[in-house]
Amino acid sequence: MLTDVFFRRYANRLMFESVGQKESALFVQAYRIVNEQIWSYYGATQKVNESVKRIWTDIHDRLAMEIGVKELSPKYYSYQTEYMGKPYTKSGFYEMNFVVEQWLNLRFSEDLNPDIFVKRRLSFVELAFRKREEQVAQANSEFPRQLAEAKMQDSKPRGPITIPGSRINSVRAINQSLNSIFADNVNELNERFKQAGMPLHYHNGYLQITQDAQLQEQVEQPFWLLVQDAPWANVSIDMAEAIDLRDTGGRDPSFYAAKALESTIKIICELKNWTIGNERGVSDFLNHLESKANGAFIEGWERQSIQRFYSDVRNDLGHGPGSKDMPNFTTQQIDQTIEFCMSWVKSLIKRL
Repeated sequence: MLTDVFFRRYANRLMFESVGQKESALFVQAYRIVNEQIWSYYGATQKVNESVKRIWTDIHDRLAMEIGVKELSPKYYSYQTEYMGKPYTKSGFYEMNFVVEQWLNLRFSEDLNPDIFVKRRLSFVELAFRKREEQVAQANSEFPRQLAEAKMQDSKPRGPITIPGSRINSVRAINQSLNSIFADNVNELNERFKQAGMPLHYHNGYLQITQDAQLQEQVEQPFWLLVQDAPWANVSIDMAEAIDLRDTGGRDPSFYAAKALESTIKIICELKNWTIGNERGVSDFLNHLESKANGAFIEGWERQSIQRFYSDVRNDLGHGPGSKDMPNFTTQQIDQTIEFCMSWVKSLIKRL
């Protein structure tokens, strides 16, 4: 099974020319967030939590497959000792969190490639946080059903040994705590990146480069928070693709940013029940947003701004140029189109 990993997405972009104390500290900090805050490998009785072990094993195996090795560090140990005065071979298997820890915190040596060394370890962090994000998303998808069941249980007569309190409040509190704790984990990780001097940001399952701290704080981070829920999955995917292509010199990142904005416009029309089934392109969906009958979700001048973007930018990228020159944007123009689309996605979603 193929797994999308950080080190492969950014293989053609040199990011790390050395490995020092800051990078080593980050690996320790990231490991502790995963091992101590996200999943406790050992239960209250200090026995291995088998469900957590399976998660660590899955992350290890996926990353090892993408790197092209059987194991990140040795799983099996064997050494000679004595028992009652006689030679004795003691052997067994390390716990999977220890296997990953030994690899993650391997001391860097000059015969290793620093860029590959760091990127592969960042890929573990990305996979671990992505796995936890998937678990949180699954819990959120089950939340409405659990809430309905709790409501039904609350409506029934209570027996003599029933625990007091509202089941609805309990279900809500558990879900809120789950989301809040993971949000804190993500915020801590992103702050650790800043402390390590790494221009990276984790959001919605992926590590990506952030080029401007102020832009990240005011535009990008609020954007990723808005599109993290299921209805906006395609918006998140296309914008992440746009940023990856921009950061690695890939073709047409602006095209994917435009797709993300177009998906946002279509989703809003669907959520508002404004679609009629014969829309041909983004212009027809913009008609719905501008329509006074629909409450003028956007003003005329706003519609013109978005329409002009699709006419002048997206259409050139979305159609073959024939014998004309291939559309080619400057770095600044690419940044501008991505920021334009991000800002509009934020603005439109916030109006719901």
